[in-house]
Parts: sequence; C-alpha cells; structure tokens
Amino acid sequence: MALSEKRKGEWFIFSATGIGAFFPIITVLSLTNIPPLISLGWSTALSALFFGLFVLYKKAWVEFGNPILWKYIFFVVLFIGLLTYGLVFFALEKTTPGNVAIIELFAVFTSFLFFNVWRRERISFEYKIGAILMVLGALIVLAPGFASVNIGDLLVLAAMFCTPLGNFYQQKAREVASSETIMFLRSVISAPIIFLIAYAVGSHSSLQNIQAALPFLFINGVVILGLSKIFWIEGIHRILVTKAEAFNSVGPFLTLLLAFVILHQTPTVWQLASLVPLILGVLLLTDHLKLSRRF
Repeated sequence: MALSEKRKGEWFIFSATGIGAFFPIITVLSLTNIPPLISLGWSTALSALFFGLFVLYKKAWVEFGNPILWKYIFFVVLFIGLLTYGLVFFALEKTTPGNVAIIELFAVFTSFLFFNVWRRERISFEYKIGAILMVLGALIVLAPGFASVNIGDLLVLAAMFCTPLGNFYQQKAREVASSETIMFLRSVISAPIIFLIAYAVGSHSSLQNIQAALPFLFINGVVILGLSKIFWIEGIHRILVTKAEAFNSVGPFLTLLLAFVILHQTPTVWQLASLVPLILGVLLLTDHLKLSRRF
C-alpha cells in the first residue's frame, strides 16, 4: 500500500533525526584537530560537492533562473548555513554534546511560537501534548547531567531562535525548487563566506590537521549536512514544522545510544525511563493515539 504524503513526511523526518543524532559526536571528534570555522567550512564545502553532483545528474540547474528562489535562498543561507550551524559549531568547542542536545530542544518551542502563534499554523491538541511528552522524555534523559550555563550553552540557545526562520524559508524555497537545488545553493554560497570569516578572525589549520579530520568532515558534509538535510526538507514539505521539530526531540536519546556504542558510555536509569514519554509522544504525533476530551 502506497504511503500518504503525511506518512512520507514523517519517515523523512525520522530518517533525518536518525542521521543527525551522529552530529554532536562527529563534530566534537573533528574539533580535536581543527577550529570550529574550519570544520564548518570544509563540511559545508563537501556538502556543496555532494549536492552539486545531484544537481548535475538531475539537470536541476534550470531552477537557478527563478528569482523567487534566490530571495528565499538568501534567508536560508543567513539563518541556517551561517547563524545556526556557525553558533552550534562554536558551542561544541565550549560545551558538551549532551548540553547541546538538551538546548536544541528549544527548537520545538521556538518553532511552536513562530508557526503556531505568529504564523497561526494549526496544530491539534494531540500534537501539542505529543510535543510536550517528547521534550519531557529528552529532558529526563539529559537533565541529570546538565550542570550549569556557559557561553557554549548560550550560543546553542541563540541558534535555536534562528532555526524556525531558516525552516520557514526552506519550506517556501521547496515550493519552487527541489531539495537538491536548495541544499546546493545553501552550501555553495555558505562555504566561501565561512572561509572568509575564518580568514578575517585569524582561524586557520594546517594541511596535516585537516587530513586528520577528513573522515569526520566527510561524514558531516556528505551524510549529516548532505543526505539528512534532503530528508529534512522533504519532511517539512509534507508535515508541519512544529510536528517535525517534535519528532526531532528523540534525537538526544539516539545520540546517547550512539555514545554507548561508539564511546562505551552505559545508559542511566533516567535515560531508560525517558522511553515512556518518548514513545507516547510519537504515538500522539503520528495519530496512532487519540486523547479523550471528556474529564
């Protein structure tokens, strides 16, 4: 049986979330050899190469002639390519992946405020409860290890206020162009700007250090900033951004599982307890569970 567009959107978001769960770990590993701006610049450049091949294969360059697309791309580059990722890469040099993961949950609330309150995008009672439960589940996982606020934490918080704006313009861009074209333009424009900023602030790295970080840069650029972002844009093209961000709340839990496999860090009771609200949240957000309004 063919999947509905809504179900396709949900699967795209789940796929993007699963791949994105590697992001804090891979980024931190890359930062052991090179500075944040250099890591972001090369990751973005590799992402541009990845999407450039897609554009050539699909002959999607004809979409470049749409002036409306360029208007949207300007804001996508600003809010996602530069501000969101720039702030998060700097943050991961100053705080832990766990802290980054918990603060990224604010994207659920900033998206809700932007799309549901300001943009007046409808979201059901079940979706609201589902979003709250998924955030609660992630908080149960991460709150015991969240010690104090530092500059890195504040940078991630600032990034989460940029995310809904970037997603809004990515949605608009997807109405007039393919995901591959959007991501190619976002990456190919962002990369040189990032390198120029790095040069201006004196951030540099030796060829030897770049080569040492290359496997992590490749994973970040091609898989995490590449393939997973196609899934994300295709997902928010089909379902509400607020709902997509709520699905993304399971990401911190997946990151902890990956940390267990890669870094041999054993999950705690708190982390296992989070499964209950996370699973309930998924059931509500995918319409497999309905709440009675009778009290």
